[in-house]
Amino acid sequence: MPEGHVIHRLADALTGTFGGRPVSVTSPQGRFDAAPLDGAVLERGEAVGKHLFVDFATGDVVHIHLGLIGKLHLEPFAPPRGQVRLRIHDGVTAADLRGPQWCRTITPDERDAVVAASGPDPLRPDADPAKGYARLRRSSKSLAALLMDQRVAAGVGNIFRAEVLYRHRLNPDVPGNRVDQRTWDLIWTDLVGLMAYAVEHGRIDTVRVEHGPEAQGRDARVDRHGGEVYVYRRAGQPCLVCGTAVRTRVVEGRNLYWCPRCQRRSRAAAQV
Repeated sequence: MPEGHVIHRLADALTGTFGGRPVSVTSPQGRFDAAPLDGAVLERGEAVGKHLFVDFATGDVVHIHLGLIGKLHLEPFAPPRGQVRLRIHDGVTAADLRGPQWCRTITPDERDAVVAASGPDPLRPDADPAKGYARLRRSSKSLAALLMDQRVAAGVGNIFRAEVLYRHRLNPDVPGNRVDQRTWDLIWTDLVGLMAYAVEHGRIDTVRVEHGPEAQGRDARVDRHGGEVYVYRRAGQPCLVCGTAVRTRVVEGRNLYWCPRCQRRSRAAAQV
């Protein structure tokens, strides 16, 4: 499932490509009622966590959630290929949506309800991290589990979860109700920086320069997500800092990765 930075990049791309202009809206697959929007002005795209909203001048909002297999690609205009649920185009560029979990037209009030039910998004300037911390502190579930709860930190997924826990040397099993305010503040600030970098560069990088390939004389990581990471998808490989084998297990339906030697703290380390 795409992490929040991907959705923000898509929102920016939709706004930058189509914002303020009339567009053609169709459903080549026939599973979305595109007729009321065809020819309408697309005002903007907006992301909240893993939710993508596309606002039209009609007052309608298209609500998209990519889920596990959904894809939205902006490419030079050409005849649609495959099962395209929704196509937005201006005759030059086409945005084709395939396999989403959700694609529906909603009202602005319904959009507001989705936003209200979401946790704070580290990529939004209007985010209130205190809202996420309050929910985290009420739970005895593990910090690793709670960081996957979109009501705690919207847009955070499996990669950012594993990496932010490692960067602060946090034991993934620390209960949420034992996480102090300083630890949450450090986690939140780090997520803001890491995710903003991912929006700008289109890849997730979490490794400090002194632990990178050039400094350590090792090959750069090759992965479809790109970027250098400490533990994500590195099960059985040596920790980049201490050399201990990285471990993995399933938490909240996804593979968690961590270093059993480095990650023993219940409070965040100030240095990352």
